[in-house]
Amino acid sequence: MKLLKVFLSVGVVLALLASSTFAAETRRVATIAEITGTAEVKIGSGKWAPAKVGMSLTQGDTIRTKAKSMAILDLDGKARSAKVELKENSLLTLAELAENKAKDTQKTLLDLSLGKILIQVHKLRQDNSKFEVKTPTSIVGVRGTTFSVAVEAIE
Repeated sequence: MKLLKVFLSVGVVLALLASSTFAAETRRVATIAEITGTAEVKIGSGKWAPAKVGMSLTQGDTIRTKAKSMAILDLDGKARSAKVELKENSLLTLAELAENKAKDTQKTLLDLSLGKILIQVHKLRQDNSKFEVKTPTSIVGVRGTTFSVAVEAIE
């Protein structure tokens, strides 16, 4: 019986530690800084709606641009961590935008299904921070630079 109490106590302590670790991770925001032409957003699993300058997007949201259109996203406001330019006919999901303030780390995963993006990433603060772009065929990770990624439709 005493051994069972010890296991239960250890289990409760571990559960509390795990919950405090997860609680420290918060979601970040991407703000639509500029739109030229037509862009639409899908908040979570909702329906497509017109994108507007100043609109905030979070993890799980998707943005797409139409022909002769583009949109610029500032990650963490005023492009503190990155500036993402969606070119025409692009489809981008903010797959992961998380931050752990206690550890001063960030995780960014952008899922580019179609089109082209140009990204200006600021140097990551910690070695265990991640900034990645996923395409249907690969995942690219960066530490701080300007680069573009393109995905073409298969006809």
